[in-house]
Amino acid sequence: MHLISWVLDLMEITVYVQQNFLLSCHAFWQYKADRLGSSLDFSLANPKDPIAIERLNLMNMAKLSIKGLIESALNLGRTLDSDYAPLQQFFVVMEHCLKHGLKTKKTFLGQNKSFWGALELVEKLTPEAGEITASVKDLPGLKTPLGRGRAWLRLALMQKKLSDYMKTIINRKDLLSEFYEPNALMMEEEGAVIAGLLVGLNVIDANLCMKGEDLDSQVGVIDFSMYLKDGGHSSKSAEGDGQITAILDQKNYVEELNRHLSASVNNLQAKVDALEKSNTKLTEELAVANNRIITLQEDVERVKEESSYQLESRKAVRSDSAADGQALGETRKQLKEETLLRLDVEKELEVQIGMKQEMELSMKMLEKDICEKQDALVELRQQLEDLRAINQQLIHKSQSADASSKQKSEVVARLEEKINQMSGTVKQLETSEKHLVKQARNLNSAAGKLLQLQQ
Repeated sequence: MHLISWVLDLMEITVYVQQNFLLSCHAFWQYKADRLGSSLDFSLANPKDPIAIERLNLMNMAKLSIKGLIESALNLGRTLDSDYAPLQQFFVVMEHCLKHGLKTKKTFLGQNKSFWGALELVEKLTPEAGEITASVKDLPGLKTPLGRGRAWLRLALMQKKLSDYMKTIINRKDLLSEFYEPNALMMEEEGAVIAGLLVGLNVIDANLCMKGEDLDSQVGVIDFSMYLKDGGHSSKSAEGDGQITAILDQKNYVEELNRHLSASVNNLQAKVDALEKSNTKLTEELAVANNRIITLQEDVERVKEESSYQLESRKAVRSDSAADGQALGETRKQLKEETLLRLDVEKELEVQIGMKQEMELSMKMLEKDICEKQDALVELRQQLEDLRAINQQLIHKSQSADASSKQKSEVVARLEEKINQMSGTVKQLETSEKHLVKQARNLNSAAGKLLQLQQ
């Protein structure tokens, strides 16, 4: 009969939840307090203020969930995981507390109502919370602000800083007013009471894996049946069930630990294989780089020899052109002297015209000299033209030699730069190879330690 009465009470809860969730919670827990003699005080809230009743109900549910979670965790004496029912209910209750009195924000996609924006304030107020916020943003499976807020609560519980973070944001009501209404739970005294209750969760060790958990689409419904105690069962059966569950939990924990160790060993072995492959590739690339350096050094020596030969030939051409220039100057001087002599001869001829008889022999001699000198002038003019052509050819050759020498010098500079770059890459490859070898040794030692621990 006692069990039937509890079932009827549970049916009453479901009816109240369907009609009005938070108001029905107040009426139900007031009814249970009268029947069971509970110490919960529901008389503080104004019965005409439904929002105050909501805050009081949420505070009482937080008390029950935190108390039940701590007691069950201490009785089991193990690390809690994501599948633990009291832990799941605790997160659901905290989610309802954080959602109470949230302001609705309009975005391009519609109306958005999430407590993730309020939790992001912790990063600004406490720099230590930056790691949690960064970890939440890096999780690949989270797409909604609600999922990020749920992941933040789980990470803060594992870090044992949930109480400190909640106190930090509750003390800054000037910042919370952007996200919450003035009569919200986080803006009233009930929020400070819940933050104080969260200190007791620091004795719990939680190991939660959120990679495979769908936090975006979970439906947060409070299971009141967990907080209804059945007094009809005997203490002996309860103790026996507790021992069996403890043994099963220990067995599952050891199996899970072995599975994690084997997975970590496999991952380390895969990393070692990858490092060995990369080491072989680096050695091959180093050998290829050394061969290329040798060939480049040979090319540089060959180019240096060609450039030295070109410089010597250029110097020889310049010396020949200088000798030709001296000869040309001498011929020009001789030409000037000959022209002066011709003028003198013409003057003498004009003077000696009057003396035809006396100067006929001299005239004939002078005419012969003039003919010879004219032939010499013709020959000199031809030589001058030949010298000019030769000079132009030498100028073209010197210009081409200068251009080729410049090209060769540029090629030599480029080759030297390439050699410097290749030597730098070789040094980097050698350092990276040493670093990879050290990492491979460390990983081998770690894998050996893990294998010894598993054995």
